[in-house]
Amino acid sequence: MAQGLAAIRGNKWVAGIAQGLNVVKVSVADVRVEHAVKLTDFTKWLDRTGGSPREVSDGHRIRSILGMPVPR
Repeated sequence: MAQGLAAIRGNKWVAGIAQGLNVVKVSVADVRVEHAVKLTDFTKWLDRTGGSPREVSDGHRIRSILGMPVPR
């Protein structure tokens, strides 16, 4: 909570929020996440067909990001 409040206090619009009993909800969006995977394993996963709907969707999205043709 403290990190979230510190992050938003740097914005001018926050000065207009009254103190007191107001509820402040903090959602962290810029958390650093690190993944490590062998490039050959990633390529095999990306080239495979089938899988769960989410895997297929993720594969299409990643192929698009990488400028690769997306299977239809």
